[in-house]
Amino acid sequence: MKRTIPRSLVSKALNQSAEPSDNDDEAKVDTAPSSTTAAFKGAGSAWKAGALAQSQAAVEQGRAQLVEDILNGRHELQISPEQVEDPLGSDRRDDWLAQEAFQTLLKSIEINGQDTPILVWPEDPNWKPDPLNPTDVADARFIMLTGRRRHAAAKTLGLKLRAILASPDKRGAKNAQFEMLFLRFRENEERENLGAFERLLAIGEMYETLRESGEKTTAVAFAARIGVHESIVSRARAVFGARDQILNAFKNAYDMSFQDLQKALASLEGKPKKQVRKSAQKITAKRKVGGRNLSLTSANGNLSIKAASVPLSQEKLEELSDLIAGFLAKNKEVPPTG
Repeated sequence: MKRTIPRSLVSKALNQSAEPSDNDDEAKVDTAPSSTTAAFKGAGSAWKAGALAQSQAAVEQGRAQLVEDILNGRHELQISPEQVEDPLGSDRRDDWLAQEAFQTLLKSIEINGQDTPILVWPEDPNWKPDPLNPTDVADARFIMLTGRRRHAAAKTLGLKLRAILASPDKRGAKNAQFEMLFLRFRENEERENLGAFERLLAIGEMYETLRESGEKTTAVAFAARIGVHESIVSRARAVFGARDQILNAFKNAYDMSFQDLQKALASLEGKPKKQVRKSAQKITAKRKVGGRNLSLTSANGNLSIKAASVPLSQEKLEELSDLIAGFLAKNKEVPPTG
């Protein structure tokens, strides 16, 4: 038999109205006990709260994992070229921006986009992404390890850079400069067709940088560390030490083979010192000034200046003399002997 209760009690218990009966003053309503209803309400709220907490925990866990992936180079970033510093400088020829290889890359990135991310380190070794928005790194600064041409192309085209962080193991290390050079060398070895001069320069620079950091090493150990034959290390050190002489003496240095560079080094080392001094006793510099020729000659410690059609007043001649006197006072060289 169904149980009946007054409508007023039902309203208070369930906050729910019911239609009054046509025959009775007190409507008869079928109902379940109020304790049962409360139980259902409590169960629903608890389920919703639990689901929300679980969802929030999943979001936070996902962000934390994203932070870890970014710091360990497993997640790619989009950064502005202006956020990237280049402390290593170029390991390429001075005119690399005008070379056909760069112009081809520039056109390719303009049409197809950047295929390979550049490799960077955070400028601050303790930097971490924002845990609430890990991919927003607009305020961070980075150090470029590899990808100089891609960086230059993106900057020229006004594009964002695809970048990933290199392994954090060596950040802030005493020989971090060597590690940066090694990362660059390794990528160039894999991706670029380096000429003999560029390759030897890179190896020689790495060796000297490692030694300057205070780390003691031998040619054999160094060669094994970077993955080259030990015989190339001494040659690389010689080329790196004589790089300025080679570039001044051989305009095609970047196109020379290993054998050509060996001959070039031998020729530079074989020049007698006396011959160098004799050739340096008389030197001439020429300039074109408008339609006039200017010639300056230094011979046996004497300086002579020759220029045609230069009408000078006494005042202007005195001014020129003061300029030359000031230059000579700042550049006192000991005359060669013998």
